Amino acid sequence: MYYFKKKVLFLQAMLPALAMLLFYVKDGFVVKQENVIITAGACLILVIVPLIAQKVLKNIDVYILSLVCFLCSISLIMMLRLRISLYHTQFQWIVVGMILMFCTIVFSEKILRFLDYPYILGVLSILIIGSVLLFGTEIGGNRNWIIMGPVQVQPSEFAKLLILGFLAAYLQENKNMLNLPNRHWGFLYLPPLRFLAPLVTIWSMALLMFVYQRDLGSALLFFGMAVMMTYAATSNKSYVFLAVVFFIISAFISYLAFGHVRVRVAIWLNPWADPMGQSYQIVQSLFALGYGGFFGTGFWQGSPDIIPAVYTDFIFSAIGEEFGFIGVFSVIMAYLLIFFRSVKIALLCQNEKYKLLSFGLAGTMLLQSFIILAGVTKLLPLTGITLPFISYGGSSMVASFIGIGLLLAISTKEKDRAC
Repeated sequence: MYYFKKKVLFLQAMLPALAMLLFYVKDGFVVKQENVIITAGACLILVIVPLIAQKVLKNIDVYILSLVCFLCSISLIMMLRLRISLYHTQFQWIVVGMILMFCTIVFSEKILRFLDYPYILGVLSILIIGSVLLFGTEIGGNRNWIIMGPVQVQPSEFAKLLILGFLAAYLQENKNMLNLPNRHWGFLYLPPLRFLAPLVTIWSMALLMFVYQRDLGSALLFFGMAVMMTYAATSNKSYVFLAVVFFIISAFISYLAFGHVRVRVAIWLNPWADPMGQSYQIVQSLFALGYGGFFGTGFWQGSPDIIPAVYTDFIFSAIGEEFGFIGVFSVIMAYLLIFFRSVKIALLCQNEKYKLLSFGLAGTMLLQSFIILAGVTKLLPLTGITLPFISYGGSSMVASFIGIGLLLAISTKEKDRAC
């Protein structure tokens, strides 16, 4: 089994090298030495990092790390294909993310102590999300970026981790109270309002700020996180019902109040009404996925670069066009396997806060992937969130690696305790 894992690591690490080779065959005179060096470094890192982690941290879940490296290799070859000017930058963010992942594992004892202070985590998350109201810049219709010189930061990616910490800590500490059937309306069983108030306040403030910033994808993601973790902690279906009602009312009010919401819904309902205007992105995405078929057009044989923002929001469509059903199935299976391995970590946890946090991290990554995949395939209205570990973006890459670092740290702690 050990040698099998090494062979798999070697094969997935060779993907950037194969992509560079095809690039050279296609356009050898534009291949720069810098990109060749980056490709060699990427191949080396994608093999060495999981092996070193397995040697140094004996109880680490190397399968999760290997799957993450596979997604990173897909990210690199798509940057090489779609926007070679971003190839170097994306590689840098992957390296920074891996370094911070290991720092998270090493200092996990101190980091996880913050779970003892849920309200601090909640307030910090609101402050981080709200920072864009003062210092934010609108990019692509969403006011959710802070620009500091050459660096662009998306605070919501990091606030997401704090919200998960708050939910895990608060729900664990108040789980019994939240299950008290103090209020009974029909089939709804709810606890006293004072126990629900902190949860609803933090949740509502985060959602309202996201809607105000036009970041509908993050609003939907945070909503899903809250519902998912509340149900996981309490098993009370009343919360799910109320959340659905709250979501329907909020969506209707947002539709009436905000023009950009009406535009997104109109594009979703009938993209063919304006295929060369506001619906151009989603129409081209659907064409790309359909044109890819089962086997795809072949690497560098399609035309995914005609889709605006293809290297961020629509990178899945590019994968579908050039690698076909086989490519998108591989990516989806990677996310599902990461989710199942992460849920296994959660189920093995004896510490209830760690259990909820692990489940939240696992569910959030899967939910985020689903939201963006549903958007580019017109299953849901299009949102502006990223595909974890694949889409271009430093904030998303770094935050995703920190989340994986927390998962691996919890896994290692629980296995060490069991031994």
